[in-house]
Amino acid sequence: MAKVSLAVVGCGGIAGAHYDGWKEIHGKEPELVDIAAVCDAIRPAAERYADRVAEFQGRRPAVYDDVAAMLRAGQVQAADICTPHYLHHRVALACIEAGVAVQIEKPSGLTVKATKRVVEAAAARDVIAATAENIRREPSKRTAWWLLNESGLMGRPRAFHVQGVQYRGPVDPTQAPRWHWRAERTLSGGGWVLDSGAHFMDTIRYLYGDVHSVYARVQQLRPHPMVKDGLRAFDEQEDYFSATINFESGVVGVWSRASTLPGHNWSECDHYAECGAIVDRSGDVFHGPHGKAEVSIPGRETETLEALYPRFVATLGPDRRQRLFPHDFTNGFTLECYDFAQAIATGRPVEVSCEQGLQAKAIAFAIYESAATGQAVRVDDVLSGKVEVYQRWLNEKWGI
Repeated sequence: MAKVSLAVVGCGGIAGAHYDGWKEIHGKEPELVDIAAVCDAIRPAAERYADRVAEFQGRRPAVYDDVAAMLRAGQVQAADICTPHYLHHRVALACIEAGVAVQIEKPSGLTVKATKRVVEAAAARDVIAATAENIRREPSKRTAWWLLNESGLMGRPRAFHVQGVQYRGPVDPTQAPRWHWRAERTLSGGGWVLDSGAHFMDTIRYLYGDVHSVYARVQQLRPHPMVKDGLRAFDEQEDYFSATINFESGVVGVWSRASTLPGHNWSECDHYAECGAIVDRSGDVFHGPHGKAEVSIPGRETETLEALYPRFVATLGPDRRQRLFPHDFTNGFTLECYDFAQAIATGRPVEVSCEQGLQAKAIAFAIYESAATGQAVRVDDVLSGKVEVYQRWLNEKWGI
């Protein structure tokens, strides 16, 4: 099997987590992937990333500051896209046009329409388009899926309440943080609901199936000053959201977070089934349930997901265990990268395709659309474009 020739495009923050994944894969299966190129518009960032890759790979990848130039060189058959959100679909479409498979960091496009273009282009060129989704692959989420859908220990899923208030006081304007692209919706596509929320949407689809509709409020209750190029600017991300999420299966979930409500911090991150609950006291409303979450079933000893993980793994046959936890990897970034590389090397499908990423992301945009319209919104209507109030200005801005 020939090595997969890969480019890492975007060498900033999240690319560091992908670096750890590729390094761990190289340690177990050095013949699987060759990082042949790295690319970032900020060339020093790409140079530094190339130096780090050389440390474990033994060969320094070629360095580019322009995606088109990288593609013209014809060195790679796959690209791991770790750019800011507004570039995700643009870089992916350029790669796909060149016949290069893509793994795209979440969200897999700035809007639903942007992601649909990627899905359609990949299908037309018959190349792999994967969504980089690490959270569902972690042991705690795999164990939760087993408990809720396969083990029979908890009965049918019923509901979840994943909510929290974590108050942050106003920022002293003289100490305002530096502006970042995530603060501007034309670059990020949205705030918490879309960004970290992309992980949550994929997780709940994984655990409970497709979502029928949502009703939501999304607001910014207090201005958040920042500094951009020496001038005063403001963070455009929401600081409050609340959503009721209705699943095709009949499961109903309540998801909310606030950071500007003073006086009492609290969180409830609980998943309920017929016979018990998974209770996560981490306070994390985006990335749970975590390993320390307790499985509470009346009449049984309370155990954590972490403690139940070996029992879950014992139910897996060799093939399924190798698919879920190859080389006993448990880091979600390592697993998503390995899945992408194996799909290219063997021709098998990826677990989380760009189409799957679109289905999850549409739930987040349904929340924004519900808030914009003041009505309950069907996810299918967001996917079809029938409801496009919040996203319309984004699509117009970027010519999508």
